[in-house]
Formats: sequence, C-alpha cells, structure tokens
Amino acid sequence: DLCYMDAEESTYAWIKQEMDSLGVPYDIIVGNHDNSTILAKAFGLEADLSEGVLFYKRTWENWTCLFLDTAVKTLSNNQLEWLKAELTTIEGSNIMIFMHHPPLMMEVPFMDINHSLNNMEAVQEILLQDGRPIPIFSGHYHVEKTACKGNMMVQVTPSCFFQMGQQQEAFELDHYRIAYRIITLKPNEWRSSVHYLEG
Repeated sequence: DLCYMDAEESTYAWIKQEMDSLGVPYDIIVGNHDNSTILAKAFGLEADLSEGVLFYKRTWENWTCLFLDTAVKTLSNNQLEWLKAELTTIEGSNIMIFMHHPPLMMEVPFMDINHSLNNMEAVQEILLQDGRPIPIFSGHYHVEKTACKGNMMVQVTPSCFFQMGQQQEAFELDHYRIAYRIITLKPNEWRSSVHYLEG
C-alpha cells in the first residue's frame, strides 16, 4: 500500500517526488488501499487501464518480472488470461512475480480469514501448471513470512507501518519495527533479505 486508508493523488505525488530524487529506476504495484487509475496517472505509467487494473512486465538481465494488481482483493479475469499467456511465451526459467496479496494462505489467522486473496485457487492453478520455480514477492500481511507450494515460493515483506501478531484470529499488534526487502538478481539465481528499522 502506498496510501494509508484511501488513495490520494497528493500522496502519490509526494512518493513520486521522493522516489525520483533517489536517481534509481523503480516500478510500482498497487495495494488494497490504492487506486490503480489514480496511481498510474500520478506516476505516468502507460498501461491498459480499461478495467481499472494495473499490470505489466519488465525484464532485468534475463529475468522476466510480472507485476500484478490485487487492489480489489482478486486477480481480474483479464489478468488471469494475461498471466497464462505470458507464462506460455516466456522462455527459460527466470520468472519472478510481484503482487500485493500473497497467492497462498500464510498462517496468519487474522489476515487469512479476513483479508486473503479471493481467487487464490485460480492463481495457484495457473502457476502450478507451469512447473518452473516461481518466486513471488508480496506484502499486505504486515509480517515477514515465507511459504512454498509446488513450484511457488511466496515471500511476504513486512509493512512500513506496523507488524501484526501471527497467532490470533482477532487483530493483534506485534510491533512497530518497519522493514524493507532487498532482492539481488544474478543471471540464473537470486537472493533476498529483509532489513528492519526502528519504527
């Protein structure tokens, strides 16, 4: 999520200014507190937003990275078809996916029960049929967590706001240490690490 509760153009403008000032390339995906159309306009992203969703791909070295939109808690039919088509045409085994909602249950009861991806089974079916190892990076759950199923390895990055407890079905605050993830890509391998700061 780039916004706190509701999408605001002024928030996106401030984030874009800060990101641009770093002088490094970056890409953006939306979370459930974002608005795909407003975000795309603010960041000058060229994409088919006819259905109000923002998804696209980028290539780094020999890695193909797919960026998906789960802002409305589901992967749209257009995205599912696009994902199938992309996996069919991508050569080699270096595929990586970025999406806000993880496509697996993560054993965080409050989030799994109340805020998980609505059509994760449909997403899993497409990815499992592909067979190649696919690392998937998500957020949303306010925890650091890894889960694997078949060829999928899902890594959830902690929040930049607060972290949740992982034991209770009711909402439970764990701590206010915030975090970011570094992903290092090499021609046929990758590394990932989470780094915490005091919140």
